[in-house]
Amino acid sequence: MIIKNGEVFQEDGSFQIQDLYVENHKIVATEAEVTDKTVIDAKGLKVLPGLVDVHSHGAFGHDFSDADPEGLKIILKYEKSHGVTSYCPTSMTLPAEELKEIFATIKTVGDFPEGATVRGINMEGPFLDPKKKGAHVEGYIRKPDAEFFRELNADSGNMVKLVTLAPNVEGAMEFIDEVHNEVCISLGHTGADYETASEAMRRGAHHVTHLYNAMQPLAHRAPGLIGAASDDEQCMVEMICDGIHIHPSVIRGTFRMFGPERIVLISDSMMATGMENGTYQLGGQEVTMKDCKATLKDGTIAGSATNLYDCMRKVVSFGVPVEEAVFAATRNPAKSIGIYDEVGSLSVGKEADILLVTDDLELKKVL
Repeated sequence: MIIKNGEVFQEDGSFQIQDLYVENHKIVATEAEVTDKTVIDAKGLKVLPGLVDVHSHGAFGHDFSDADPEGLKIILKYEKSHGVTSYCPTSMTLPAEELKEIFATIKTVGDFPEGATVRGINMEGPFLDPKKKGAHVEGYIRKPDAEFFRELNADSGNMVKLVTLAPNVEGAMEFIDEVHNEVCISLGHTGADYETASEAMRRGAHHVTHLYNAMQPLAHRAPGLIGAASDDEQCMVEMICDGIHIHPSVIRGTFRMFGPERIVLISDSMMATGMENGTYQLGGQEVTMKDCKATLKDGTIAGSATNLYDCMRKVVSFGVPVEEAVFAATRNPAKSIGIYDEVGSLSVGKEADILLVTDDLELKKVL
């Protein structure tokens, strides 16, 4: 396949009119390497890498925690149709035996070209701070346990890419010391102060789960996890930019504070995404979704009902430069879980996960 005349997003953030050559779903350097000479004319369109969502629980009426392979395929198909070509299904805090069953389902999906490619699992619970549990069930929260993490990882075929940890709970620092070379440790769902968070980062935790949400706010004398993440130049931070979780002014300010290299846009989507207003489930709890806002009975925000592509568009509508928004939904998440050599840009040798979009980012085609 040959994609001609499109404005191709480059690794430096510019757009250049360039032809792309695809062979066996890989980007190749020359037309001579292409056996299928089908031409797609992308004149007047921008050409973006497929998006990478490293934190999403579900969509279109299904949840990863349902432990249903067919339901997961429906999620993956929905995600790909909305421009997300690489995906990390994300677990909730649930009983141990349920988590083992959930993680094992990932091995049954197999090759599924109709949907987004599963690049790993995001293990959001159960090593959380009960005081910042958010939409997680407190009764299932447990102390950090390296062996339990390894059991779940083995059940999944060693697919866990991210694990959320509250650094202020008993055993957290020891957990970081033991497994930080095995998995990306993401700090979140925590009341940790600046000093505790900084110590966790010094030990090897360089990622933050949905910045601002389920943590202490940034205060001028108590900067907490947010301030620690800002100071740690290795730390990448997730943001849910659905227009509900974080105010647009804070989103703009965070892009300025962290720069274009360290922000990872996520959807944190749950099963109500792509569905009508109504009642749904998340982590065994009832969630009401109205006009893309999902909440528990007590008003706690429970994930989002917005896909990553729409979050990226919202970021641009809030005044963030297009190139920074695209980086935050492609390159940065790919780097955060160690797959940038495969996806996240339109470079020779990488997967040909390609989106054709208009100048105002209306999605026209997913290749």
